Amino acid sequence: MTPRSTGLVFALTAVSIFAIQDGISKHLGTAYPPIFITMIRYWAFAGFVVAVASRSKGGLRATASPNRPWLQVGRGVLLVAQIVVSIFSFSRVGLAATHTIFAATPLVVACLSVPLLGEKVGWRRWLAIGIGFIGILMIVDPLHANFDYRIVIPIIGTVMFALYSVMTRLASRTDTADTAFFYTGFAGAVAITVIGPFYWSHITAVNWIWMLVLCMTGMSGHYLLIRAYSLLDAVAVQPMFYVQSVLVCIIGVALFDEVMTKNMIIGCAIVIGAGIFTIWREAKSGRARIQAPVEPPGAL
Repeated sequence: MTPRSTGLVFALTAVSIFAIQDGISKHLGTAYPPIFITMIRYWAFAGFVVAVASRSKGGLRATASPNRPWLQVGRGVLLVAQIVVSIFSFSRVGLAATHTIFAATPLVVACLSVPLLGEKVGWRRWLAIGIGFIGILMIVDPLHANFDYRIVIPIIGTVMFALYSVMTRLASRTDTADTAFFYTGFAGAVAITVIGPFYWSHITAVNWIWMLVLCMTGMSGHYLLIRAYSLLDAVAVQPMFYVQSVLVCIIGVALFDEVMTKNMIIGCAIVIGAGIFTIWREAKSGRARIQAPVEPPGAL
């Protein structure tokens, strides 16, 4: 296999694992506080990023020395909060509905990159963004008599993750990808540990097994994602996350009896198409940057 083919296999396997992880998160999130679940996940993830940093060039000391510490800490804290929102959304709104909204993340990133990064977005991408948000309106369906206001939860999660992605791009201008990845896990673990113990819950033996699997999928998924980013440009990996959205919708429908309405299917297709076009235009215009491995919403 060529390096590109190997990288694509790594990326596809990683997003497939992340889809399974989201299904486990929904299962646990219906029985235990999302903050508690996130704290256990982050303890495992923090151990993983420390191990990775220790083996990187310069070792742990160099990796943990950012040029913009507050930016790195801020993005780490923002992501852990977004993970809590994601798990809450999985259990209250559903996997399928949540991920159809999450599919709009590249569009929101493009919008935020203008005021926060000073990037220029051409008319083609603005058109794609506009079409993508029409797709979001179809998914949300605000004019329907049974409009569910809980759909605001994944919208908030989408904006949070988009802001995290923009902060990651900003941090990549002064810090290495290893440093950004370290603070993604370590800063988030410290932040969630401050409040997580207050939500400690008794877990059955069976669900402790599921929690262990959840942590293992996170570490294995991120290892494969790192390998994918070492072989491919970020712009080649990012569209693979839409495969995760499709797999998560299948899991939601098949295992949790969720319903994909016609509006959701059409709207999701529009959003995914607009998102892929936005990513492609960014690559073509030369604005794609090498950055820290960025996980999809809810991937940790």
